[in-house]
Amino acid sequence: MRARLSDIAQQAEVSEATVSRVLNDRPGVAPETRQAVLTALDVLGYERPARLRKRSAGLVGLVVPELENPIFPAFAQVIESTLAQSGFTPVLCTQTPGGVTEDEYVEMLLDRQVSGIVFVSGLHADTAANHDRYRALIARPLPIVMINGYAPGIAAPFVSCDDGEATELAIAHLVALGHRRIGLITGPDRFVPVQRRVGGFRAAMARLTGATESDLDELAELSLFGVEGGEAAAGRLLDRGVTGIVCGSDLMALGAIRSARQRGLSVPADLSVVGYDDSPLMAFTDPPLTTMRQPVAAMAVAAVRALVDEINGHPAPHSEYLFRPELVVRGSTAVARAAGATPVAGGKKRQRPQPPAFAVPA
Repeated sequence: MRARLSDIAQQAEVSEATVSRVLNDRPGVAPETRQAVLTALDVLGYERPARLRKRSAGLVGLVVPELENPIFPAFAQVIESTLAQSGFTPVLCTQTPGGVTEDEYVEMLLDRQVSGIVFVSGLHADTAANHDRYRALIARPLPIVMINGYAPGIAAPFVSCDDGEATELAIAHLVALGHRRIGLITGPDRFVPVQRRVGGFRAAMARLTGATESDLDELAELSLFGVEGGEAAAGRLLDRGVTGIVCGSDLMALGAIRSARQRGLSVPADLSVVGYDDSPLMAFTDPPLTTMRQPVAAMAVAAVRALVDEINGHPAPHSEYLFRPELVVRGSTAVARAAGATPVAGGKKRQRPQPPAFAVPA
């Protein structure tokens, strides 16, 4: 569609002469006036002249999963704020089950001539997905950055929390409290972060508790992300006698706590639970949740800076940047109950001799 100077001038509240100077990239126009004209182009659905696309900050797409998990709004808030400080206008695209897909959002963003896209926990983290979609974007060329999840062969920066190390730190915390039979609850195994958590779990349990492969097979439960998935998986692990559970998200951890309470168990007296993310309000749950904190602010800022560098023609190295998680100890973990003690009515315990779950290395 050919842009009409009069329409753009009216939308931007400037003269047609000013619009002409901006569209022809001539000097003598104040930055705020230039931006008003470019915004008017976007609002009216006109395509920006090629000479202006790289120079103007423009729009940046931000594609995130559903916002029910509070960690995703936390990422979105920092990313949007950092983009705005860099002169870009963020366009938030939120996925919901059965709603607009990631690919559909990308097509909408391309129609709006975005300068780049940030993907948070997108299909790049799914090993079963076709990653050619990202290679096609890079070939346009369009700068992209991925958060949480890695796919080899994609020439883009990746920013992730070290999921394997996070799980190992959580296991070490529970082992230090005397727990030996520790379970893991996380999501479907086709996702890269899940695979890394399972790897960290198996390595830490073998090293710190002497657990065998067969032991570990029955202590790792893959479930649906969310409270309900955590609750169902925790029930199966409690049937197998665990005294501690490490979860792949804070919402899963809340589901594990619910499952324990439905059985009359106390958290943390009978069961210790560790979450993942340290999403907002986890310090105010009952009990306050011990969790592995993702450095959301640092990760989001790094992702935006990498994208802005790409847009400005100074590409960051196309590799994965791993950020160290932090253990936040609160009220959902405690010293393991005495060996052989079993919960009874009234919160008291009765001693029943039984062998330890695992042989602890000397």
